[in-house]
Amino acid sequence: MSKKVIVALSGGVDSSVSALILKKQGYHVIGIFMKNWHDESVTISNECPWLEDSNDALIVSEKLGIPFQVIDLSKEYKKRIVDYMFREYKEGRTPNPDILCNKEIKFDVFLSKAESLGADYIATGHYCRKKESKKGNKKIYKLIEGKDKTKDQSYFLCQLNQIQLSKVLFPIGDMKKTDVRKIAKENGLITANKKDSQGLCFVGKIKLPKFLQQKLKIKRGKIIKVAPDEKIFKKVLKNVKDENYLKKSVQKYKYSESSGEMIGYHDGAHFFTIGQRKGLQ
Repeated sequence: MSKKVIVALSGGVDSSVSALILKKQGYHVIGIFMKNWHDESVTISNECPWLEDSNDALIVSEKLGIPFQVIDLSKEYKKRIVDYMFREYKEGRTPNPDILCNKEIKFDVFLSKAESLGADYIATGHYCRKKESKKGNKKIYKLIEGKDKTKDQSYFLCQLNQIQLSKVLFPIGDMKKTDVRKIAKENGLITANKKDSQGLCFVGKIKLPKFLQQKLKIKRGKIIKVAPDEKIFKKVLKNVKDENYLKKSVQKYKYSESSGEMIGYHDGAHFFTIGQRKGLQ
């Protein structure tokens, strides 16, 4: 009897080809799409709309002749991912929801759902691989980078434990992205030329300020531009013992409105974080 694999179909080319490969390898394949989001008021409509993605996943499943269903994990996603994001932004830190989404949603909630359906494995379209070795009678799994180094996603799976790794297959880990698209095209998959998603894990791009304002209140303040040659930056460390030098040299600068020129207003410091990719406007 063939092993049962449930593929996390996102409606993209990578998971589509993953399902195709497993079907050709003789696995009993089932496709499942995770609906993680309900609030479309904060999503960018043309970026990874869930309805379009789920339809593409359905069409791919029909093309491959595999069962398909949609499961709603929005409650779990809000509790484990969205609330975490609010907490991190409130503390002025840039969160990485994709790493947590993989650990808490795909490889926990989704894995549990798959096992309840009798699955031996789950599979995803990640560009990464796993290596199996033995320590005595115990199997050890190592997560390693994908063959396509420009698309490697092993970083986003860095928090997976041994149990989770033992239950997952990465069918395209040994492939280049160009080859994945080629296979999709040769097999007539609707996702062959679909643009890669750049937004939240199984959600898409969101309007971040509007998203954050659901929980974080606006607190207007002034934006002060401080010149790089301002005297507060010129630290003079005199009579500091060697053991205290590092501690003294990294102390925070003490700013005030008189330190520079006011150039505008902001809606709250919690809407900006160290590490954010988007520049100030």
